Amino acid sequence: MSREVFSGRYTADVDGADITVFLIGMRANRWWRLGRVARIASRMGPMLKHLAEHADAGLLGSESWFGRTTILVSYWQSPEHLQRFAADRDAPHLEPWREFQKSFAGSGDVGVWHETYQVRPGDSEAVYSDMPLFGLAAASAHVKIGPGRNTARQRLGR
Repeated sequence: MSREVFSGRYTADVDGADITVFLIGMRANRWWRLGRVARIASRMGPMLKHLAEHADAGLLGSESWFGRTTILVSYWQSPEHLQRFAADRDAPHLEPWREFQKSFAGSGDVGVWHETYQVRPGDSEAVYSDMPLFGLAAASAHVKIGPGRNTARQRLGR
């Protein structure tokens, strides 16, 4: 996939909406147990595919990085959308989570973590300089920085 680089400075415009930021990842504590690590890591792809195919689930966008410790940063319409997905018996999350708890949790082979943040309008700002569409701007609106948005203070509305 080609990712066009937008020259200049851009910001994200969430149009006055609350945004839920969800960080999730895993850590290969015992990298030599590659099979177990790969089995857990393989569960994220179907979840993201499901979310891409079901816009009503509330995922606005995401970015991910892989290494010994992985991270997925995702942007959601609300914490309720996130919680509804996590508990949905028809979505591809609940069963893998139960399997992890039963077969892997406590083994020390793979660590799993997440953090959730509720961001109110005016409590976030973003700048993207000479970047492809990315992060919150990809999940909301990608806006060229101009008068009134030049500084972080202005973008925060302060």
